[in-house]
Amino acid sequence: MTVIDIPGSKSVTARALFLAAAADGTTTLLRPLRSDDTEGFAEGLMNLGYAVEQEADRWRVEGRPAGPAATEADVYCRDGATTARFLPTLVAAAASGTYRFDASAQMRRRPLAPLTRALTALGVDLRHGGEEGHHPLTVRAAGIEGGELTLDAGESSQYLTALLMLGPLTAKGLRIEVTELVSAPYVEITLAMMRDFGVEVEREGNTFTVPPGGYRATAYAVEPDASTASYFFAAAALTGREVTVPGLGTGALQGDLRFVDVLRDMGAEVAVGADATTVRSTGRLRGITVNMRDISDTMPTLAAIAPYADGPVTIEDVANTRVKECDRLEACAENLRAMGVTVHTGPDRIEIHPGTPKPTEIATHGDHRIVMSFAVAGLRTPGLTYDDPGCVRKTFPRFHEVFADFAHDLRGR
Repeated sequence: MTVIDIPGSKSVTARALFLAAAADGTTTLLRPLRSDDTEGFAEGLMNLGYAVEQEADRWRVEGRPAGPAATEADVYCRDGATTARFLPTLVAAAASGTYRFDASAQMRRRPLAPLTRALTALGVDLRHGGEEGHHPLTVRAAGIEGGELTLDAGESSQYLTALLMLGPLTAKGLRIEVTELVSAPYVEITLAMMRDFGVEVEREGNTFTVPPGGYRATAYAVEPDASTASYFFAAAALTGREVTVPGLGTGALQGDLRFVDVLRDMGAEVAVGADATTVRSTGRLRGITVNMRDISDTMPTLAAIAPYADGPVTIEDVANTRVKECDRLEACAENLRAMGVTVHTGPDRIEIHPGTPKPTEIATHGDHRIVMSFAVAGLRTPGLTYDDPGCVRKTFPRFHEVFADFAHDLRGR
């Protein structure tokens, strides 16, 4: 059995940084993810005047419930969707200040409109510097009274998460009625973390009531990234091996751990314990049809191993993967076809047939998840290369080194 230590969760680290910045007191984050996305988030906070002290395995954030120390700032969000969506929301509640936000060309293409419309409906003076509903944008903060909102979060659950975390910073709180929601487990992460920082959100169906009053600082341990763990779980299932990931067990916050249920349906043996999860191959992968709406970040992982199954693999209800770092559904189809695999796609689905994939250069489209997913396929199809292998720095800068050691360990068993 191979035991693999997975870096901290990007989703949890980003939320923890927002909550710590808004809390009363100093928060210590234990084992936060160190990557381009999270470093960019921390840099953004520091540009806004928050005190962030970074050590190897812990970060300390001095909270400012009243808002940023800086009354004027320019923040570059890099490629980070959480940075680009959460930080403008954080500063919107400040009593006063002018804050300008921009992002990479990749992030500029990604939509913000449901969130920016909601902030505008709350009275926030928010202006776009280019295309409506996209970066760059400027927020002129003057505090937020609060009130009621209707939100479409069918494109990204991050819109709802940003507004939920904003709620306690408003004068009267927020009541948010959600008409459409994707990636619902990420919202559960948000609610659990807000609770850990002292705020209880009332939920009735898809209506969320967030009280005012602010957050309290705490010591917060960041669990391993379940999306990243999916590559190692998939590798074990694909290669006839066994892998255990400590730190992800029955109490894990992240819905993407449910990817192991997909592997179980394909024939792998799965054991989820209190503090760790183990996947063991049974020597075959069955074709399946699976709805991945709520765990769509792991869709590329499944797509990359699908050709090695004994029947077609159909992934459904993943339209939102088309508006991630790239159109992930089409990127998977493009690369699989280049490998000689038969693929059919629709607006929200991809069907992948068994085949004998051949090596090719993977078109990454600058997307870290495309690289890491097809690295798993490379265990069975040696010779795969990437046009931009370095884009893994977004969430896992040492991925290639760690995965190579992991693969060597698998081969040695």
